Amino acid sequence: MEENKSEVARIKRQIELEYEAAQRGLYELALGTARHEFITAKMEHIGAHHEALKKLVGEQQAAKLLVETLEECE
Repeated sequence: MEENKSEVARIKRQIELEYEAAQRGLYELALGTARHEFITAKMEHIGAHHEALKKLVGEQQAAKLLVETLEECE
């Protein structure tokens, strides 16, 4: 159980980092296509982390955790 909580916390932190990097990609200087590819990659990583969360805590709880994590980044 404790290991599961640690893994969830680790994944949430990864989501935060990916989202923050995507946000920086929106606002910092970058070339159009390169910036789009960078942001797309970050969002795909977030999707992969969300899938990992689903396996650990189920679909509804994973969705809730994802929303909470992204809201914390705002």
